[in-house]
Amino acid sequence: MGKFINVRTEAEGTIGVIELNRPKRLNALNRKMIEEIAGQMEAFDNDPRIRVIVLQGNERAFAAGADIEEMMKESPLSFELADPFAIWDRFMSVNKPVIASVSGFALGGGFELALHCDLIIAAENAQFGFPEVNLGVMPGAGGTQLLTRSIGKRKALELIWLGEHISAEVALELGVINRVVAPEIMEEETMRLAGKLADQAPIAVRLIKEAVGKAEDLPLQDGLTLERKNFYLTFDSADQKEGMQAFIEKRAAHFKGE
Repeated sequence: MGKFINVRTEAEGTIGVIELNRPKRLNALNRKMIEEIAGQMEAFDNDPRIRVIVLQGNERAFAAGADIEEMMKESPLSFELADPFAIWDRFMSVNKPVIASVSGFALGGGFELALHCDLIIAAENAQFGFPEVNLGVMPGAGGTQLLTRSIGKRKALELIWLGEHISAEVALELGVINRVVAPEIMEEETMRLAGKLADQAPIAVRLIKEAVGKAEDLPLQDGLTLERKNFYLTFDSADQKEGMQAFIEKRAAHFKGE
Protein backbone atom coordinates (compact mmCIF):
# COMPACT_ATOMS: atom_id res chain seq x y z
CA MET A 1 0.00 0.00 0.00
CA GLY A 2 1.14 3.53 -0.76
CA LYS A 3 1.67 6.14 1.97
CA PHE A 4 -1.39 8.26 1.23
CA ILE A 5 -4.28 9.68 3.23
CA ASN A 6 -7.09 9.54 0.69
CA VAL A 7 -6.16 6.62 -1.56
CA ARG A 8 -4.86 3.09 -1.19
CA THR A 9 -2.55 1.60 -3.78
CA GLU A 10 -1.18 -1.81 -4.60
CA ALA A 11 0.37 -3.70 -7.48
CA GLU A 12 -1.19 -6.99 -8.53
CA GLY A 13 1.39 -8.37 -10.90
CA THR A 14 1.45 -6.04 -13.90
CA ILE A 15 -1.69 -4.18 -12.78
CA GLY A 16 -1.49 -1.09 -10.58
CA VAL A 17 -4.60 -0.47 -8.48
CA ILE A 18 -5.59 2.89 -6.99
CA GLU A 19 -8.54 2.79 -4.59
CA LEU A 20 -10.26 6.01 -3.52
CA ASN A 21 -10.50 5.95 0.26
CA ARG A 22 -12.80 8.56 1.81
CA PRO A 23 -15.73 6.21 2.46
CA LYS A 24 -17.44 8.40 5.05
CA ARG A 25 -17.64 11.19 2.46
CA LEU A 26 -18.58 8.86 -0.41
CA ASN A 27 -15.10 9.52 -1.81
CA ALA A 28 -15.82 13.23 -2.33
CA LEU A 29 -12.83 14.68 -4.13
CA ASN A 30 -10.80 17.33 -2.34
CA ARG A 31 -7.64 18.88 -3.73
CA LYS A 32 -5.32 16.65 -1.70
CA MET A 33 -7.08 13.53 -2.97
CA ILE A 34 -6.69 14.59 -6.62
CA GLU A 35 -2.98 15.27 -5.99
CA GLU A 36 -2.57 11.78 -4.53
CA ILE A 37 -4.41 10.13 -7.45
CA ALA A 38 -2.35 12.04 -10.02
CA GLY A 39 0.89 11.31 -8.18
CA GLN A 40 0.22 7.58 -7.96
CA MET A 41 -0.91 7.38 -11.58
CA GLU A 42 2.38 8.96 -12.59
CA ALA A 43 4.30 6.55 -10.34
CA PHE A 44 2.61 3.56 -11.96
CA ASP A 45 3.12 5.11 -15.39
CA ASN A 46 6.86 5.31 -14.73
CA ASP A 47 7.10 1.81 -13.23
CA PRO A 48 8.24 -0.66 -15.93
CA ARG A 49 6.62 -3.53 -14.04
CA ILE A 50 3.14 -2.00 -14.39
CA ARG A 51 1.28 -2.22 -17.69
CA VAL A 52 -2.29 -1.21 -16.76
CA ILE A 53 -3.74 1.09 -14.09
CA VAL A 54 -7.12 0.50 -12.41
CA LEU A 55 -8.90 3.33 -10.56
CA GLN A 56 -11.73 2.24 -8.27
CA GLY A 57 -13.93 3.36 -5.41
CA ASN A 58 -16.10 1.22 -3.16
CA GLU A 59 -19.52 -0.40 -3.54
CA ARG A 60 -21.41 2.77 -2.53
CA ALA A 61 -19.47 5.28 -4.56
CA PHE A 62 -16.71 5.67 -7.09
CA ALA A 63 -16.72 9.36 -6.15
CA ALA A 64 -19.91 11.26 -5.33
CA GLY A 65 -18.51 14.62 -6.47
CA ALA A 66 -16.26 17.40 -5.30
CA ASP A 67 -15.85 18.26 -1.63
CA ILE A 68 -18.43 21.06 -1.40
CA GLU A 69 -17.25 22.24 2.03
CA GLU A 70 -13.77 22.82 0.64
CA MET A 71 -15.12 24.48 -2.50
CA MET A 72 -17.43 26.89 -0.67
CA LYS A 73 -14.36 28.76 0.63
CA GLU A 74 -13.08 29.55 -2.85
CA SER A 75 -13.27 32.79 -4.81
CA PRO A 76 -12.42 33.61 -8.43
CA LEU A 77 -9.08 34.97 -7.26
CA SER A 78 -8.23 31.95 -5.08
CA PHE A 79 -9.02 29.66 -8.00
CA GLU A 80 -6.88 31.75 -10.34
CA LEU A 81 -3.92 31.78 -7.95
CA ALA A 82 -4.09 28.09 -6.98
CA ASP A 83 -5.11 26.77 -10.43
CA PRO A 84 -6.47 23.51 -8.92
CA PHE A 85 -7.52 22.09 -12.27
CA ALA A 86 -3.90 22.01 -13.41
CA ILE A 87 -3.63 18.81 -11.35
CA TRP A 88 -6.32 17.26 -13.54
CA ASP A 89 -4.25 18.00 -16.64
CA ARG A 90 -1.70 15.49 -15.37
CA PHE A 91 -4.18 12.66 -16.00
CA MET A 92 -3.99 13.45 -19.71
CA SER A 93 -0.24 12.75 -19.73
CA VAL A 94 -0.46 9.16 -18.47
CA ASN A 95 0.70 6.87 -21.26
CA LYS A 96 -0.50 3.50 -19.94
CA PRO A 97 -4.11 2.32 -20.14
CA VAL A 98 -6.29 3.50 -17.25
CA ILE A 99 -9.52 1.68 -16.41
CA ALA A 100 -12.18 3.26 -14.20
CA SER A 101 -14.07 0.63 -12.19
CA VAL A 102 -17.29 2.36 -11.13
CA SER A 103 -19.80 1.19 -8.54
CA GLY A 104 -22.44 3.42 -6.99
CA PHE A 105 -22.23 7.17 -7.50
CA ALA A 106 -19.97 8.81 -10.07
CA LEU A 107 -21.25 12.37 -9.92
CA GLY A 108 -19.76 15.75 -10.71
CA GLY A 109 -16.02 15.54 -10.20
CA GLY A 110 -16.37 11.78 -9.81
CA PHE A 111 -17.91 11.54 -13.28
CA GLU A 112 -15.13 13.77 -14.62
CA LEU A 113 -12.53 11.54 -13.01
CA ALA A 114 -14.01 8.49 -14.73
CA LEU A 115 -14.14 10.35 -18.07
CA HIS A 116 -10.42 11.09 -17.75
CA CYS A 117 -9.79 7.32 -17.82
CA ASP A 118 -9.43 5.38 -21.06
CA LEU A 119 -12.04 2.71 -20.36
CA ILE A 120 -14.97 2.65 -17.93
CA ILE A 121 -16.49 -0.55 -16.58
CA ALA A 122 -19.56 -0.04 -14.40
CA ALA A 123 -21.58 -2.12 -11.97
CA GLU A 124 -25.31 -2.33 -12.55
CA ASN A 125 -25.88 -0.03 -9.56
CA ALA A 126 -23.67 2.76 -10.94
CA GLN A 127 -25.14 6.22 -11.41
CA PHE A 128 -23.55 8.98 -13.46
CA GLY A 129 -24.35 12.67 -13.67
CA PHE A 130 -23.39 16.31 -13.39
CA PRO A 131 -25.48 17.92 -10.61
CA GLU A 132 -23.42 21.14 -10.58
CA VAL A 133 -26.18 23.23 -12.15
CA ASN A 134 -28.36 22.48 -9.10
CA LEU A 135 -25.71 24.28 -7.00
CA GLY A 136 -25.58 27.27 -9.33
CA VAL A 137 -22.28 26.28 -10.92
CA MET A 138 -21.05 24.04 -13.76
CA PRO A 139 -18.49 21.29 -14.37
CA GLY A 140 -14.95 22.66 -14.24
CA ALA A 141 -12.60 19.68 -14.48
CA GLY A 142 -13.32 18.71 -18.06
CA GLY A 143 -16.93 17.54 -17.87
CA THR A 144 -18.34 19.74 -20.64
CA GLN A 145 -15.51 18.83 -23.01
CA LEU A 146 -15.07 15.12 -22.30
CA LEU A 147 -18.78 14.27 -22.18
CA THR A 148 -19.47 16.17 -25.41
CA ARG A 149 -16.70 14.21 -27.12
CA SER A 150 -18.34 11.00 -25.91
CA ILE A 151 -22.01 11.60 -26.71
CA GLY A 152 -22.29 14.77 -28.80
CA LYS A 153 -23.46 18.31 -28.11
CA ARG A 154 -27.22 17.85 -27.69
CA LYS A 155 -27.16 14.90 -25.33
CA ALA A 156 -24.34 16.48 -23.32
CA LEU A 157 -26.30 19.73 -22.95
CA GLU A 158 -29.41 17.84 -21.83
CA LEU A 159 -27.54 15.85 -19.22
CA ILE A 160 -25.50 18.77 -17.85
CA TRP A 161 -28.34 21.33 -17.98
CA LEU A 162 -30.83 19.11 -16.15
CA GLY A 163 -28.36 17.83 -13.58
CA GLU A 164 -30.03 14.43 -13.52
CA HIS A 165 -28.49 11.02 -12.86
CA ILE A 166 -28.36 8.31 -15.50
CA SER A 167 -28.05 4.59 -14.90
CA ALA A 168 -25.22 2.39 -16.04
CA GLU A 169 -27.46 0.94 -18.77
CA VAL A 170 -28.27 4.39 -20.14
CA ALA A 171 -24.60 5.37 -19.95
CA LEU A 172 -23.77 2.25 -21.97
CA GLU A 173 -26.43 3.06 -24.58
CA LEU A 174 -25.05 6.60 -24.91
CA GLY A 175 -21.51 5.33 -25.38
CA VAL A 176 -20.17 6.88 -22.17
CA ILE A 177 -18.95 3.58 -20.73
CA ASN A 178 -17.64 0.30 -22.12
CA ARG A 179 -19.30 -2.44 -20.06
CA VAL A 180 -21.93 -3.09 -17.40
CA VAL A 181 -21.53 -6.04 -15.01
CA ALA A 182 -23.25 -7.41 -11.94
CA PRO A 183 -21.92 -5.88 -8.69
CA GLU A 184 -20.89 -9.23 -7.26
CA ILE A 185 -18.44 -9.88 -10.12
CA MET A 186 -17.30 -6.27 -10.55
CA GLU A 187 -13.79 -6.74 -9.21
CA GLU A 188 -13.29 -10.02 -11.06
CA GLU A 189 -14.41 -8.55 -14.40
CA THR A 190 -12.33 -5.40 -13.95
CA MET A 191 -9.19 -7.38 -13.25
CA ARG A 192 -9.93 -9.77 -16.11
CA LEU A 193 -10.17 -6.84 -18.52
CA ALA A 194 -7.02 -5.28 -17.04
CA GLY A 195 -5.22 -8.61 -17.33
CA LYS A 196 -6.10 -8.95 -21.01
CA LEU A 197 -4.78 -5.44 -21.65
CA ALA A 198 -1.64 -6.17 -19.64
CA ASP A 199 -0.92 -9.14 -21.91
CA GLN A 200 -0.89 -6.94 -25.01
CA ALA A 201 2.32 -5.44 -26.44
CA PRO A 202 3.01 -2.41 -24.19
CA ILE A 203 4.67 -0.26 -26.85
CA ALA A 204 1.87 -0.85 -29.34
CA VAL A 205 -0.73 -0.15 -26.63
CA ARG A 206 0.96 3.16 -25.79
CA LEU A 207 1.17 4.24 -29.43
CA ILE A 208 -2.47 3.26 -30.03
CA LYS A 209 -3.54 5.36 -27.03
CA GLU A 210 -1.68 8.36 -28.45
CA ALA A 211 -3.19 8.00 -31.92
CA VAL A 212 -6.77 7.44 -30.73
CA GLY A 213 -6.45 10.25 -28.19
CA LYS A 214 -5.50 12.71 -30.92
CA ALA A 215 -8.16 11.53 -33.39
CA GLU A 216 -10.82 14.00 -32.26
CA ASP A 217 -8.47 16.97 -32.17
CA LEU A 218 -6.47 16.63 -35.38
CA PRO A 219 -7.60 17.15 -38.96
CA LEU A 220 -7.97 13.78 -40.68
CA GLN A 221 -4.77 14.02 -42.71
CA ASP A 222 -2.75 14.98 -39.63
CA GLY A 223 -4.30 12.09 -37.71
CA LEU A 224 -3.42 9.68 -40.49
CA THR A 225 0.15 10.97 -40.49
CA LEU A 226 0.42 10.36 -36.74
CA GLU A 227 -1.06 6.89 -37.12
CA ARG A 228 1.45 5.97 -39.82
CA LYS A 229 4.36 7.32 -37.80
CA ASN A 230 3.31 5.26 -34.79
CA PHE A 231 2.76 2.19 -36.97
CA TYR A 232 6.31 2.53 -38.29
CA LEU A 233 7.66 2.89 -34.75
CA THR A 234 6.22 -0.47 -33.70
CA PHE A 235 8.61 -2.11 -36.17
CA ASP A 236 11.53 -0.91 -34.07
CA SER A 237 10.40 -3.05 -31.14
CA ALA A 238 11.28 -6.57 -30.10
CA ASP A 239 7.58 -7.06 -29.37
CA GLN A 240 6.78 -6.67 -33.08
CA LYS A 241 9.26 -9.40 -33.95
CA GLU A 242 7.89 -11.64 -31.17
CA GLY A 243 4.27 -11.01 -32.13
CA MET A 244 4.75 -11.85 -35.80
CA GLN A 245 7.00 -14.83 -35.06
CA ALA A 246 4.41 -16.18 -32.62
CA PHE A 247 1.73 -15.82 -35.30
CA ILE A 248 3.82 -17.79 -37.79
CA GLU A 249 4.53 -20.47 -35.17
CA LYS A 250 0.88 -20.58 -34.09
CA ARG A 251 1.62 -19.90 -30.43
CA ALA A 252 0.81 -17.20 -27.89
CA ALA A 253 3.11 -14.17 -27.99
CA HIS A 254 5.05 -13.14 -24.88
CA PHE A 255 5.57 -9.41 -24.94
CA LYS A 256 8.23 -7.70 -22.85
CA GLY A 257 7.63 -4.05 -23.70
CA GLU A 258 10.89 -3.82 -25.61
